[in-house]
Amino acid sequence: MWLPGDTTFGFNGVSRNISWVVGPLLFRVLEGNNDKRNWGIDMKKVLLASAALFVVSALAPASAADLAARPYTKAPVAPIAMYNWSGFYIGLNGGGASSRNCWDVNNIFGVPGPDTAEGCHNATGAVAGGQVGYRWQSTNWVFGLEAQGDWANLKGSNTSLFLAPVVNQSKIDALGLFTGQVGYAWNNVLWYVKGGAAVTHAKYSGLLGGVEFDTASETRWGAAVGTGIEFGFAPNWSVAIEYDHLFMGKRNNSFTIVGVNDRIDRIKQDVDMGTVRVNYTFGGPVVAKY
Repeated sequence: MWLPGDTTFGFNGVSRNISWVVGPLLFRVLEGNNDKRNWGIDMKKVLLASAALFVVSALAPASAADLAARPYTKAPVAPIAMYNWSGFYIGLNGGGASSRNCWDVNNIFGVPGPDTAEGCHNATGAVAGGQVGYRWQSTNWVFGLEAQGDWANLKGSNTSLFLAPVVNQSKIDALGLFTGQVGYAWNNVLWYVKGGAAVTHAKYSGLLGGVEFDTASETRWGAAVGTGIEFGFAPNWSVAIEYDHLFMGKRNNSFTIVGVNDRIDRIKQDVDMGTVRVNYTFGGPVVAKY
C-alpha cells in the first residue's frame, strides 16, 4: 500500500518526490476534513498530482529504453595472406656437380677376364639447365611432379692401375631428372624431398701422352633422390637451394680404336649435384585464410 511520503520515481536518472503534493492532500481527505471551502481545491490538487504521477510513470520505461546501451558488435577478423604453392611452374637452375667413376677392365681384344680394377676418379664441373613441373597443395602439404634437364661439364681422369701409362678419362655432358616431390610449407617457405629416375650422357676416353686413342659413350639410366628448401620472395616467384644424389650403377662399355673393339670396361658411376633454382609459378600465389 502506498503511504504519504513513501513514493519516489525516476525520470531520466533524476529522483523526484511527489509526496509534498499528494501526501498532505490525501491525509486531509482521510481525516474527513469538513472545510467546505477548501474541499474542492484539495480534491483538484489530488487529481492533478495523481495525473502527473501517471504520466511520468508511463514515460519512464520509454526513456530508460532510449538510454539503453548499444549492443556490442565484434569487429570482423581480417584475412591472413597465405602463400599458395599450387600450379604449373617453370624455372632455371645452375650449380656444380661431382661424379665418382670407377673403372674395371674385363675384356682386352676379345679375350674376357675377371673385373680388374683400373682405379677411380672424380669428374667435377658446372651444370646449368631448367625444370618444369606441377604442384598441388593440401593444407600445409605440397605434392608435385617435375622434369629437369641440364647441360654439364663434368670431367676427371686417372692413370690406369692395370694398363699404365694409359689415362682413363670420364666426361659427363648432360643429365636429367624425372621425379616426384613431397613437401611441407610454412607459408612462403617450402621444404621438400624428391625421388625418381635419372639419366646421364657420358663419354669415356683412353689417353696416351695426352692423345685420345680409344673411346666409348653411353646414355645411362639410374635413380635419384634429393631435397631442397624453397622461398617465395615475390608474387609468383620463388628461389630454391637443392641437393641431389644420382645412383647410376655399373655398366659395361665397349671401347674402340679405329672402329675395332680393343677393351671392355665395367664403369660404376654416381653423381652428387647442388644447384640454385629460380621458379615462376602460373596462377595466384596468395590465398586468404581466416
